[in-house]
Amino acid sequence: MRVRDYWLAGSAVAGSVALWMLLRRTGPAQPRTHILDLEPSPESPGPENGSVQFIGTATTLIRFGNLTILTDPNFLHRGDRIHLGYGRHATRLTDPEREFEALPQIDFVLLSNLHEEHFDKLVERRLDPHTPILTTASAARTLARRGFLNTYALRTWDRVNVRKGPVSLRVTALPARHAARPFSAAMPDVMGSMLEFRHDPDGRHYSIYISGDTLIFRDLYEIPRRHPRVDLALLHLGGARVLGALASMDAAQGIQALRIIRPEIAIPIHYNDYDIFEEPVEEFLREAEREGWRDRVRYLRHGETCSFATSGTPLEARPLV
Repeated sequence: MRVRDYWLAGSAVAGSVALWMLLRRTGPAQPRTHILDLEPSPESPGPENGSVQFIGTATTLIRFGNLTILTDPNFLHRGDRIHLGYGRHATRLTDPEREFEALPQIDFVLLSNLHEEHFDKLVERRLDPHTPILTTASAARTLARRGFLNTYALRTWDRVNVRKGPVSLRVTALPARHAARPFSAAMPDVMGSMLEFRHDPDGRHYSIYISGDTLIFRDLYEIPRRHPRVDLALLHLGGARVLGALASMDAAQGIQALRIIRPEIAIPIHYNDYDIFEEPVEEFLREAEREGWRDRVRYLRHGETCSFATSGTPLEARPLV
């Protein structure tokens, strides 16, 4: 076989692999709907109220009525290291606001991607393997191999309808891209999420957008077409870099995300807990001030909580500082 023939054969194989990866990440044309029925709690707060507590990194505790959700659980401590792949590591610079053992009963985990600053080895060892985990298809396969028994594999626009007593919730997996191409092929699959809470007896509702570790790309513009009203957005910022490539939004992209999604309120998370986060949150807060978002951006210190009601107006939050 001549050199040219080898080159053509290699190109054909590379093209086939690229097409397979594209189809794998794009997912099916028709979204799938999953059902998650949860046992009602014997006692619960008023179902019309909710809260978001920022624990650190992308870890939050979201409560609405009797429903409790843990996002991107990371409970390592200052000085602990995580593995990012390809021989790269990162060091935690902060402590989590609360310990994993001090968490309330969790109804399910919402996991945007399987990097260790979103799901660390401590959590992997200590999380009840029967806990439902809503995550990307590739992360669900990996977690199932590691012994987790209740994973929900979501591709873009797939939904999970959750019900617990008088509260229902629809979780929709949204477009996200961890890095610009071709670097994205070397990164874990990632998803954003839309949480649409509803109190069934009276129909009151509240929506939360969670960006995941995405950069700005064209598929994000489909989100406001399908979800024209967003009450609260949790934005993964920090300008994280892996292998030299930007892997989470910096301040400029965070502002662009606000313009695209147009939430009533936005809270920055995922910004200062690891040494791969190269941009402090203060840069985003300054940009938000300059862009006229002062009254719509809330800053939560680790451990602080933003409360909300189904009227769509957050009840408690820290203003820009």
